[in-house]
Parts: sequence; structure tokens; C-alpha cells
Amino acid sequence: MPRTTIGLGVVLIAVGVIAYVATAFASWTALIPAILGAVLLICGLIALKKQKLGIHIALVVAILGIFGTAMNVMQIGALIAGEAERPAAVITSIITFVLLIIYVVMGVRSFIAARRWKNSAQTESAQR
Repeated sequence: MPRTTIGLGVVLIAVGVIAYVATAFASWTALIPAILGAVLLICGLIALKKQKLGIHIALVVAILGIFGTAMNVMQIGALIAGEAERPAAVITSIITFVLLIIYVVMGVRSFIAARRWKNSAQTESAQR
């Protein structure tokens, strides 16, 4: 998960910078995915040394990012109809939202697998 976290951070930084450039540097809010990405990148680097701490913080940041982007994601209907007030913001939010959801699912699955592995290792050592 640390490398996945770092990779996601880099991708979100790229999404934010591309959105900022694509909107002709009109609003710093286009950089929100990049800010999220930078925080996740830092969490991934922390996770290389202290995995549990870094990934837990990264998942909290990802969940906050999901909630933060949800409002723009709800405007997907207006985007499809061509009536979105800020189409770039909606598109960027959708990309960020989907990436963060996938990351949280992967993180939860990783925690479940780690717990199962730990429990099976304890069971084996207890049987010896």
C-alpha cells in the first residue's frame, strides 16, 4: 500500500496541475486534487517507514477527499446535459472521486488481508 499511496499522490498531483493549466490558471481550486495528492504522497513516504500510521492517515485523507468532491460529482447530470456551470471542476472532481474510492476499497481490502494473515499466523503458532 505505501507504493500505491505514493502512485496515487503523483497521479492526483498531475490531475490538479493539468486542470489548473486547462482552466487557464483561472482558479486555484483547480489545484485541490494536487493538494490532496501532495498530502497522500507524504503519507505514502511516511508509510515506507511506519506503514500502519502512514496508510491510516492516507485513508482518512482519502475519505475526506471523497466527501469534499462529492458535491461536484453530483453535477454529473448537468455536465452530460451540457449545462454544468464549471465543467472542468466537475470532470476533475469525478476523476478524483473515482480514484479515491478505488484507493479506499484497496486499503480496506489490504487491512482485511493483513488481519486474516495475522490471525492465521497466531493460530498456527498456538497449534504448535
